[in-house]
Amino acid sequence: MKILLLEDDMVLNEIIEEYLIENNYDVKATTNSQEALELIYDNLFDILLLDVNVPYLNGFSLLKKLRENSIYVPTIFITSKNQADDMQEGFEAGCDDYIKKPFELDELNLRIRNLKRLYSIDSEFVQITSTIAYDVNNRIIQKQKIKYQLSKMEAKVFEYLLKNKNRAVSIQEIGLNNWVYDEVPIDTTIRTYIKNLRKIVGKDTIETIKSIGYKLKTA
Repeated sequence: MKILLLEDDMVLNEIIEEYLIENNYDVKATTNSQEALELIYDNLFDILLLDVNVPYLNGFSLLKKLRENSIYVPTIFITSKNQADDMQEGFEAGCDDYIKKPFELDELNLRIRNLKRLYSIDSEFVQITSTIAYDVNNRIIQKQKIKYQLSKMEAKVFEYLLKNKNRAVSIQEIGLNNWVYDEVPIDTTIRTYIKNLRKIVGKDTIETIKSIGYKLKTA
């Protein structure tokens, strides 16, 4: 699992990075939001860990900018801003969790693991409905007793729908969150992948949401 860490305290940055690496996470660490943005645009991360009081854009503004540009990576704020108003601003910016400094590293790991569970990150086998399951490692959808092998690109699209199950996502969002900026395929290509997936799981499972995009409905 790939994590971006934004923390401007060099000592804490190194402590958190070392701890995450010891727990088998792939980590890219930075101390300012300008570099963080560049890393996010050039890489595909599973989770963002963002300090708030950092150089250039603060963490809240950074996440708002990402959300406004249809980038929806699960995010945890790690910050000393611990008033109720600060937490409200963080969640309104689009975060999934908020951890107050000082904190135990094991607590941070528990929160990361919770997001992994909620977004089916690194899951090996996911039950979607009573008759449909997905084997992540082998990119196979199993519907009843029939197995369907997905291409690498179809799997990218399907796994993003799965991570955002029961939420409508746009074609633009799917593209921006699965390919780096200079590699995003055209909209018609992504629609073709979705068309292929719907032939397997059915239009009732991947539902068209008018004027928005698509939603994967799970049991």
